[in-house]
Amino acid sequence: MDTKSGCPFWAVRNLLAPPHPPPRGDLRCDVAVVGGGITGALIADELAAHGHEVVVLEKGDLGWGSTSASTALLQYEIDTHLVDLARRHGEDNAAGAYLACVEAIDWLRGRARGLPGVGFRPCTSLYYASRRRHVRDLHEEFQARRRHGIAVDWLEPGQIRQAWGFEAPGAILSHKAAQVDPYRMAHALFARLARAGTPVHDHQEVVAIRPQPRKVVLATDAGVQVHAGHVVLACGYENQRWLEKNVARNRSSYAFVSDPLPADAQAALRDTLIWESARPYLYLRLTPDGRLLAGGEDDAVDVPLRRDARVQGKARKLTRRVGALFPELRLRPAFAWAGTFAETGDGLPWFGPHAQWGPRVHFAMAYGGNGITYSAIGAQLLRARIERRRHPLAALFSFERRA
Repeated sequence: MDTKSGCPFWAVRNLLAPPHPPPRGDLRCDVAVVGGGITGALIADELAAHGHEVVVLEKGDLGWGSTSASTALLQYEIDTHLVDLARRHGEDNAAGAYLACVEAIDWLRGRARGLPGVGFRPCTSLYYASRRRHVRDLHEEFQARRRHGIAVDWLEPGQIRQAWGFEAPGAILSHKAAQVDPYRMAHALFARLARAGTPVHDHQEVVAIRPQPRKVVLATDAGVQVHAGHVVLACGYENQRWLEKNVARNRSSYAFVSDPLPADAQAALRDTLIWESARPYLYLRLTPDGRLLAGGEDDAVDVPLRRDARVQGKARKLTRRVGALFPELRLRPAFAWAGTFAETGDGLPWFGPHAQWGPRVHFAMAYGGNGITYSAIGAQLLRARIERRRHPLAALFSFERRA
């Protein structure tokens, strides 16, 4: 599946890593993780850290799929507002999902600690009202978050203008967010796993899954068989190929990275992620080397050639939109790209087994605008399932909910 177009910044910045060696024969393990992106890396790392024998299989180059196209704004904020999620799934479930995402930021910080060059940086998140008519809903959302103990402030137009230099009728400032280089982090996690003895194999495509009463047998295109107690399918947006019925809609999102900004122009974005209430939304952050990264202009295109043709035009639109906020910036896209992302009906992910495959085949589908945050939760949730322990979000994030 072709999941990206153009020149994703992280892959250009970090270049392709050397391939991992192929298996020398059939493999046996407690858990086989299929997928070599940031989701697979976090899940494999969590399982191996708690004593499970893990094997990782990736059909292409590690991190080269959706991970390389991610803009990696690490936020607890789900695309569906807490108040809307509460109307759909109940107040307790909605608050539980939001608070788990808050905790996931710190969990990711712990995972990033000691990994070289991953660029993990805590910051704040400014969610501003794109139009005056959005202020009422945004303030209701602010009150709901504060009621559940999430650290947020409400900002008036003058405060936004003074601190960030642009005009908006109101905003929520959240004090729990971060940014990271997702491609570098995935590679660093896999390198650490490999050094500790976990087999990590790229260019090994799984072509068959055969569940049995006490194990699952995987077959690869190279003729290798993997006998695993459990399998986790962490193949990003390709996971839906293993399901008879799609559980999400694929869409495309677009992004660009500028040349490095002058030092004085970086101040407003140095410690803040910025995004808006309009849908599809514009979002901004700085890269570790002082470039502006902007994304948005989402559309329903899921045809690679059509998406390819739109990259430069979408980058120009994003440049104009950023220029409307910060007219003093003279921006030129240095790298522009697009990537596939998937939306569920309620903005929540899918983690766990599906009735089509039985209890030993687990799906990791961290779909939505904050996929890496969901992946952090999913790593812990799936470990709990495999260890036959309860997890507070197991039911809400399962295929049994009505999305």
